[in-house]
Amino acid sequence: MPNSYEPRSPRHDKILQLVRENGFMPIEELARLLDVTPQTIRRDINQLCEANLLRRYHGGAALGNSVENEDYFARKGKFQSEKAHIADMIARSIPDHASLFMSIGTTIEAVAQALTATHKGLRVITNNIHVASIMSTNPDFTAMITSGTVRASDGGITGVATLDFINQFKVDYAIIGVSGIETDGSLLDFDYREVRVAQAMMNNARHRYLAADHSKFGRNALVRMGHISEFHTVFTDATPPEPVTKLLEEHNVRLVLSEA
Repeated sequence: MPNSYEPRSPRHDKILQLVRENGFMPIEELARLLDVTPQTIRRDINQLCEANLLRRYHGGAALGNSVENEDYFARKGKFQSEKAHIADMIARSIPDHASLFMSIGTTIEAVAQALTATHKGLRVITNNIHVASIMSTNPDFTAMITSGTVRASDGGITGVATLDFINQFKVDYAIIGVSGIETDGSLLDFDYREVRVAQAMMNNARHRYLAADHSKFGRNALVRMGHISEFHTVFTDATPPEPVTKLLEEHNVRLVLSEA
């Protein structure tokens, strides 16, 4: 079933800011501060809850869960069209016969689908068993999967053995997903072991690509992965909040918006 959530409006960003500053905001207070009806605020909160950015409580809203990510199949079912368009943009930026790191995440799996359909001669190293499975369907690819412990929840592979494996390589591109992006440019995730793997991929790649749909901007998570300025290119499907856009400009990070 398609998700009804649309790219965030400035009012959505203001709601998130107020909730972040206060911990909890009543619907009536949000309506007063933003000069809209309570019905409008309820609709906004419902959309932000669908994106796992807020949690709705009786009479108001608080921040979404920063400790535990959504179920894998719930994440996979959200924003499928947006992820596919982001994936197509990334695929167009990757030449044939390139070497790649590809991290954990449903957006990265969409990238794997796009690359498999269009490219030749790729050499892919991944800690995502779904990406490895997708890539292995193209007989012209070499897909290598890292050592480590397989996470039952989503097929991600992490651990010391994973880091050791990744550190043996130097690749052309690292394609990395993320769970949340703060307005100060901090990149956030839920699992410190997954973060360490993503950091190792970034450190061993000549070009670093960040793949993130619009719902990741302002989303809360527990573990800091790094800063958005560490990437060469950010691929997304809607213009990020103004503070993030300014950071990208200041640090000469290329922003690529999907055509959807």
